[in-house]
Amino acid sequence: MSTDHRTGARNGSRAPGTALDTLTIRPFRRYLLGQLTSNTGTWMQRAAQDLLVLHLTGNSGSAVGVVTALQFLPQTLFGLTGGVLADRFPKRRMLLITQTGMAVQSLLLGLLTVTGAVSLWSVYALALALGTATAIDSPARNAFISELVSRDRVPAAVSLNSAQFNVARILGPAAAGLTVAAVGTGPVFLINAVSYLAVLYGLITVPTGTAREHGGAQPGGPWLAEAFRHITATPELLLPIALIAVVGTFGFNFQVTISLVAIKVFHSGTAAFGCLSAAYAAGSLIGAILTAHSGHLPTVRRLVTATALFGALEAALGLMPGYGTFMALLIPSGYAAVTVTTTANALAQLHAGPHLRGRVLSVYFLVLLGGTPIGAPLVGLVSDAFGTRASLILGGLVSALSALAVSGWATARARRRARINSLTSPAGPSLTDPHGTRVASSGNATTRDR
Repeated sequence: MSTDHRTGARNGSRAPGTALDTLTIRPFRRYLLGQLTSNTGTWMQRAAQDLLVLHLTGNSGSAVGVVTALQFLPQTLFGLTGGVLADRFPKRRMLLITQTGMAVQSLLLGLLTVTGAVSLWSVYALALALGTATAIDSPARNAFISELVSRDRVPAAVSLNSAQFNVARILGPAAAGLTVAAVGTGPVFLINAVSYLAVLYGLITVPTGTAREHGGAQPGGPWLAEAFRHITATPELLLPIALIAVVGTFGFNFQVTISLVAIKVFHSGTAAFGCLSAAYAAGSLIGAILTAHSGHLPTVRRLVTATALFGALEAALGLMPGYGTFMALLIPSGYAAVTVTTTANALAQLHAGPHLRGRVLSVYFLVLLGGTPIGAPLVGLVSDAFGTRASLILGGLVSALSALAVSGWATARARRRARINSLTSPAGPSLTDPHGTRVASSGNATTRDR
């Protein structure tokens, strides 16, 4: 018996989809470690970039907001285009181009800063360039995971990818603070540029034939229309994407609510805000690791349950009386939140047609991230009008109610399908033999319908 390097299993056997088993797949392991290294550098750059803008503008918060918007706006504008490109061209080739482009952006920003030639407008321009490359890169980068592992290992691979992201989110800002204090902001950007070499190495060393790449047009409608038809015709895609659209807009606004709670409710400073953010990130990391290690295939029911739990926890956060209880509850909240996103992501990966996976994931990330520009201002308005706690309670209730609505829709659909099947099936009990021929039972005699 031979071994399949993509699945890590012997031919003819189904490998268990746990985290440790998935990590035995060398191409995926190299790719994951490369992403961890690069994402740590990226989080370092984000923190150092904000410090650089504050230094250039004399502590202008609005300038920091502009550079952040420029970095994330392309996700809304070009994210769907990235999905189209990911389905039309080999994903590894696309990733080599986009990751190289992002490395060049970091290198330019680092050189400008080190030489003292950096200006606010150059930071703006390079932030926009990085955001554009990231928007094109994201669908291909996430869809590529499904091409490195077998189908039963996709949930574990998605969870491991989420785990490395959360590790980088914890390590990156801390490393940036130490580096900036020691040598300034410029070297941080240069370090990030070097970190992309780890991703490029992982991509280059993937053995030929390991990735199941799908380049070129496939039968069916062109561009995004085919992907939207596929989503609306597949409940296992439509329900997660619709649920994530609601929760992403109203529930996943902790970057706003945590800061508001720290400052307005508990009257604390940046250190307290950092501790709250770390608690939420730690919960997310625990959730990603445990989800990856569970080996369970994702289901819509599991997604609905996790979303309802997340909504209840978020609403409960708004009722916490003190700083300590609030921070403690952030840990299970982060756990539930990452369970929601990894389950929905895995469902999208598993149920999307291979030639449509890039476009389906681009829609998924658009509704996940694209709702933030709508939800974040709403959170601010509710906080100003009714108090910061009310924004958490509202976000939690909307998330929980959306989960209940999806559960009700799925149950009604299942009953309707069962009723249709009962009406269209012939009278009397029937069985199907292994060859698909209906076997009708009459008394003690068994006859075959030809």
